[in-house]
This record gives sequence, structure tokens and C-alpha cells, in this order.
Amino acid sequence: MQIKEHIGNIRLLELPKTAFLCSRKVPASIVLKCYDWAIDQREKGKCIISGFQSQIEKDVLHYLMKGNQPIIIALARGLKNKLIPEIKQELDQGRLLIITPFDKDVKRVTEKTAQVRNKMMIDLANEISVGFASEGGNLEELLKQTGKRIVYIQ
Repeated sequence: MQIKEHIGNIRLLELPKTAFLCSRKVPASIVLKCYDWAIDQREKGKCIISGFQSQIEKDVLHYLMKGNQPIIIALARGLKNKLIPEIKQELDQGRLLIITPFDKDVKRVTEKTAQVRNKMMIDLANEISVGFASEGGNLEELLKQTGKRIVYIQ
């Protein structure tokens, strides 16, 4: 899978990366474990790549942004022209990279674009951490296709 567009520090792709993936619906028992995982990754300075799209992924991003480790955001749509100030600051500091396998004309996230983005993240990552994968869901099926190390947060 090829990156079509990016903004930020492209050299972050050279680092060892852990992909964080999580189904949209997460059991309550997993939520705090994902937060603890994010804090642990932040404290270890690990580079995390994720779509940060679902609520739990957004929460993980919140915890990661409090540190100074590298973060890669993978979009399931094209890049937008306008960035929120917090993101711009992190880009300026060189600790953030935003990538997408789509052109700017892809404006909406769909199930298909999310699958393409998730596959790209898995291809780029050295290892995969999964908050939760719904049984029979798209994420579970995608994970079955990789030979990479998968760690389930429990």
C-alpha cells in the first residue's frame, strides 16, 4: 500500500512502529486497559501509528499527545487543508506525521476506505496492538491475513 499524501515528519516512517487498532464497539472492561497501554507506550517513547478514528482511538491519541514520542496518524480519507492548532504545533515540533493512501478528493471515511487505511498501517507497522476486535468483524478478518506479531490488550 502506497502513501499518496503526507504532512509532517516523513522520517518517522523509518522508526520501529506499533499499530494500534480497535473496533468501534469496545467492552467497558477493555477501555481502561487501552488507556493504560497508551500511557505505557508514551512513557517508553514508542512510535504509534493509528487512524485515531473511533472514540477509543481518539482517547488513546489524547494520552499519547501528552508525551513527546513520535505519532503517525493514518487517515481513511484525503488530507484536509485546515489543521487544528494542537495538531499544527505537534507537526511543527517534528513529532507528528499524517499520512493517507488517498488523494484529496476522497472526502469521506467509508468502511472500504477504513479497510484500506488499516491495511496500510499493518503493512507499515513492525507490530500490532489490538484493543479489541469484534468477532466476525472487518478488523478481525484483516488481522487473520497478517503474519506480523499481534498483541491483544487484556
